[in-house]
Amino acid sequence: MLFAVTLISAIWFFPIVGTEPQQTSQGVAPGSNAPVSVSSVMQRAHAGDANAQYQIGRSFMTGIGVPLDYEQAAAWYQKSAQQGFPQAEFTLGYLYEQGKGVKRDYRRAISYYTAAADQQFADAENNLGALYAHGRGVHKDLNQALAWYQKAADHGQVVAQCNLASLYFHGEGVHRNLPEAATWFHAAAERGFAPAQENLAWMYFTGTGVTLDYSGAEKWVRRAAQAGYARAQLDLGYLYEQGKGVPLDYVSAYMWYRVALSGGEKRADSALKNLSAIMSAAQIQQALAAAATLPKSDAPTSAYAGDDSLGTFIGRR
Repeated sequence: MLFAVTLISAIWFFPIVGTEPQQTSQGVAPGSNAPVSVSSVMQRAHAGDANAQYQIGRSFMTGIGVPLDYEQAAAWYQKSAQQGFPQAEFTLGYLYEQGKGVKRDYRRAISYYTAAADQQFADAENNLGALYAHGRGVHKDLNQALAWYQKAADHGQVVAQCNLASLYFHGEGVHRNLPEAATWFHAAAERGFAPAQENLAWMYFTGTGVTLDYSGAEKWVRRAAQAGYARAQLDLGYLYEQGKGVPLDYVSAYMWYRVALSGGEKRADSALKNLSAIMSAAQIQQALAAAATLPKSDAPTSAYAGDDSLGTFIGRR
């Protein structure tokens, strides 16, 4: 049964990695669309402007406007962080966690994340939760992980909302509460986070923590699929193949499977072969033409999840 290894595998649950710093293009000041030259920012950075020092760090971290250089990035973030600039504290913590431009040091990562989190910087709150969840640089403490995820989730951080949903789903650090898990997936889904949308679709499809609702599953998986999320495209193809939440439509099923495959979702290959055996050549050509009009899919995996998804273990019924 294909759906058992597609939508069920959507439940990734996010205590896998934390949040990466956002890759903003250097040359644009935060909160502004006005272009800023590297040289003018560098002058302000040398004069001790914490925001400018952070921007120069971003330049070296992204290699935009200057050569890519993580060591230089870390040095400039350090200058900014010493002045209590939360974005710099968070990003420097990330570099220490990942060992980029500095020697990996989880304890220093925690120190910088904590400094940013104390200023209610949500990405830092989430990453602190992830380190406590994994016991990196600290003793594993799911209660602390829950507390930090909760803070970040309350501040609207979508990965933290999914992490929090994971803890509630599994009953880790808190009593198992499936409706609460659905609530937090829904919060992230409403903010347009495709993995959360796919997870929420699975919960509606299976009636887990919510009332079984194929239309609800279709609604959320379609949003993720239309955003280019390959795993959700695979799921939407299945809904069309089975006629659940949507009319039975092999052409649409083939189209979404094809797009998912182009995004690297290898499981779509066997689904396409199965449909090819029952579709006419004209139907297949129609589906291929429709697939060609859709935007290119994203890869099926991301920085937010690994291969050890829930579906790997409970997906076969």
